[in-house]
Amino acid sequence: MRQKQRNEPNLHPPWRNLLKRYPQNPIITPSDWPYQVNSTFNPAATVFQDKILLLVRVEDCRGFSHLTVATSKNGVDNWEIEETPALFPETDVREEQWGLEDPRIVWLEEEQKYAITYVSFSKGGPVISLAFTEDFKKFDKKGSLLPPEDKDASLFPRKFTVGDSQPRYALIHRPIIRGEAHIWLSFSPDLKHWGDHRVLIPTRHGWWDQHRVGLGTQPIETPNGWLIFYHGVRATASGDLYRVGAAMLDLENPTRVTYRSQEWLMSPAASFEWLGDVPGVIFPSGAIFDPEKDEIKLYYGAADQSIGLATGSYQDIWRYLQFCPV
Repeated sequence: MRQKQRNEPNLHPPWRNLLKRYPQNPIITPSDWPYQVNSTFNPAATVFQDKILLLVRVEDCRGFSHLTVATSKNGVDNWEIEETPALFPETDVREEQWGLEDPRIVWLEEEQKYAITYVSFSKGGPVISLAFTEDFKKFDKKGSLLPPEDKDASLFPRKFTVGDSQPRYALIHRPIIRGEAHIWLSFSPDLKHWGDHRVLIPTRHGWWDQHRVGLGTQPIETPNGWLIFYHGVRATASGDLYRVGAAMLDLENPTRVTYRSQEWLMSPAASFEWLGDVPGVIFPSGAIFDPEKDEIKLYYGAADQSIGLATGSYQDIWRYLQFCPV
């Protein structure tokens, strides 16, 4: 059989409807907030006490961000929003002086706690910070993990034995090195000392994700590997365009990317994805996977202003990815 060339059209089954927008999007807007804010976007997502919990990035009217909890029984509507922030910049923490942004949540098996990775912003640039919680009321901040400039990070929920005899934590993140913005993977024995750094998902010259890529949701464990959604950026004459892609990592060796979507799975189209502080942005940041329902709920920031929801069948996404081997 003739080998397919990279620039040939993809004649595989339809992929455009793999992620379907919730008809009543956006599901959360600044007008829903119990106190005055500018924008509510880029939430982390997890299941907590039989509810879906979002840890929402909230930007105040000074331009600084903090993180606030919102919960819902169905993860779609009737959101209960806390009246005070959960995590906020503290005056005595140097790296937090310009705000906290873009969290991701995993249940960390080793610690038996929820681990929250988020971006702390200061004069030195953005860094990845870590906090633990058991109840989303009290938080144990552990400080920054790696030097700036770094964003778009999540831990995996369990350790791996990759290239080392001892199990190690793994972190997906997006440093800027030599002006390049690829997705990286790093390992640590103790969540303090990081090494074995490597590029995991690079940008693709000429493609829709040619200028920057960054982790979207936390890694999702599936029978076929770790499913990750990511954002890809292409600079255009009218500004940066943020779209959504997906990739699958090997279950026991997350350094190995087995599949990567060739097309984008979502692109800005709805009015609320174009009308906001930063038009043309879809930024996936949290997901809930229900294997029994074969459903993925994907939560995303829209135009750096509000929160949208898209849903899809995991099996359909998996079938599509099998047409996109790396």
